[in-house]
Amino acid sequence: MIEIRLMTIDDLRLGLRLSRQAGWNQTESDWLRFMNMEPEGCFVAELNGCPVGTTTTCIFENVAWIAMVLVDKDSRGQSIGTKLLRHALDYLDLQKVKTVRLDATDLGRPIYEKLGFVPEYELARFEGTVPTNRNLCGSLKAKGFGDGDSGGKSIPKLRLGLPPFEDLIEFDRQMIRTNREKMLSRLFSEFAQNTHIVTNLNKVDGFVTMRPGANAIQIGPCTASNNSGPALLSDALSRCAGKAVYVDIPTDNVPAVKIAKSCGLKIQRRFIRMFRGERIKDNVESIWASSGPEKG
Repeated sequence: MIEIRLMTIDDLRLGLRLSRQAGWNQTESDWLRFMNMEPEGCFVAELNGCPVGTTTTCIFENVAWIAMVLVDKDSRGQSIGTKLLRHALDYLDLQKVKTVRLDATDLGRPIYEKLGFVPEYELARFEGTVPTNRNLCGSLKAKGFGDGDSGGKSIPKLRLGLPPFEDLIEFDRQMIRTNREKMLSRLFSEFAQNTHIVTNLNKVDGFVTMRPGANAIQIGPCTASNNSGPALLSDALSRCAGKAVYVDIPTDNVPAVKIAKSCGLKIQRRFIRMFRGERIKDNVESIWASSGPEKG
């Protein structure tokens, strides 16, 4: 018998075991963040009383995300993942969200399509160890970033530190068409030292942050204009020199893809961003690095 129940802090070990089993990158901090963001929307599947599967949801006003659909390898093939998804969708329908989104692998895509999800665009996960013999930030001066003499012109400035959270969140909302304050405020607080921004005329023009993972540093989210995106992504990669990284990039953002490839990063896997309900027409060119399959 398959039963679905709320996830609790006691299920942390289960989530970590399943994500390790699948080779995913989530840490204990990630799982705690999922549960804190949507305590009534994270679920566990039990098979004959034994916990064997998980899924999480997160609601950003009228937009929700589904993630962490994991089933123990010894319990697959019994529609457990589908039951978890249906339960999550029922929960989100009760919350009256207008749009549900997720990032699907090729394996999961047919299941999601049967549940009414429609493909939007492709992302690729780039992975590898960032070379140490390259000055990836060497392009910043060439692109006019810095604090030097501007000759009277406005020069975007790349710097460490945060303006008021609301400035970053509003910039992200304008670009992504979703108010991700619930997630971003946590990431900025937890990883303030990893967060760099670009300002132009004292207004936010882009930001990037990163966080540790079980397998590699996850770079992202990186939301930026076409002018600031290359500098921010290059800056983040340069700070990871000699370390393993993951960067999830929409394949339609050609400049971001080129930067990843120029660092020797290779495509590990591809995702399809999908939606159910009203489509959110986010600006793909402003997504220089997704936050990961967990929350877009």
